[in-house]
Amino acid sequence: MTSGPLAGVRVIEMAGQGPVPFAGMLLADMGADVALITRPGAADTADRVTMRGRRIVPLDLGDPEAREVALDLIASADVLMEGFRPGTMERIGLGPDVGLSRNPGLVYARMTGWGQDGPLSDAAGHDINYIAVAGALGAIGRQGSPPSIPLNLVGDFAGGSLYLLYGITCALIERSRSGRGQVVDAAMVDGVVNLLSMFHWASSRGEYDDVRGTHRLDSGAFFYDVYETADGEYMAVGCIEPKFYRSFCAALGLTGPYWERAQSDVAGWSERRQELAEIFRARTREEWITVFETVDACVTPVLRLSEVPHNRHVQERRIFVRTDRGLVARAAPRLSRTPGTTQTAARGGLKELLADWGLAAPRDASV
Repeated sequence: MTSGPLAGVRVIEMAGQGPVPFAGMLLADMGADVALITRPGAADTADRVTMRGRRIVPLDLGDPEAREVALDLIASADVLMEGFRPGTMERIGLGPDVGLSRNPGLVYARMTGWGQDGPLSDAAGHDINYIAVAGALGAIGRQGSPPSIPLNLVGDFAGGSLYLLYGITCALIERSRSGRGQVVDAAMVDGVVNLLSMFHWASSRGEYDDVRGTHRLDSGAFFYDVYETADGEYMAVGCIEPKFYRSFCAALGLTGPYWERAQSDVAGWSERRQELAEIFRARTREEWITVFETVDACVTPVLRLSEVPHNRHVQERRIFVRTDRGLVARAAPRLSRTPGTTQTAARGGLKELLADWGLAAPRDASV
């Protein structure tokens, strides 16, 4: 029996890639009972970090008996998550109309790149495509350079998984009042546009132009940027607010009206950046860490992925959990009374799932 704030919540996850598996991992970490329906003979996914905490349930949904098992599970579930192109679940007889007829309280959560309708709804795509159309990709990067690709964090996981989970949460809360489920149409392009709310709003008012790398938060400002150090590493500088900027300048010995007015002198940002670049190249990253570790100026080292687990703050917060499969992130966020538990492996299959959910075993023993 799992623990956590979602203990007792039953989730069916249709096997897929990207946002849905990550959402399933987060639900499992918070105690939800997540059953992953996958194709028999599909490549083993149990070792992938985002697959932890699931019950792996191989079902050939083209077989009527197996499909009936899936429908029995749907009838007992709180949530179903799927990440296929629009119409796929309908074609295999497990669409939302069927699911909600079997289980009127079901939250049927659909994750796509483009949404369930619109001219692009049937088009293929990946994170880079969704964030391109949403405007995020074009806004990220340095002036005069091509857009920078922010891994697949913005589309798949921020605009995808987290908005999918937000929709599920909203629907579950509403169901507690109405007793009725509903369909959640989560699209990565929708989520990313929503993430960009502040920037699209400013753009619509003529307060934010389309020239990449010229604004306060996109490397345009010398006081919000990264600087190379003498050993080829980098320091991140984010001293936006005046009090942090003053502390930053004081730590570097940058005094007088020249630097006091520099933040508001947009025309001089590029020249100030060049001056700071020379200053930071004079010392190693470790030396700069020593300079700023007691200065409240929003300056931190840029860590490589391999360095993060060894960072003192990360260690003292116990952000990682070490397992025999490698390091995994501790369940987040942290709840004071019913915290989540980082799952490290799959938790059994169909037989155990049916017994735990109080369902009869299929007549066909091969299912």
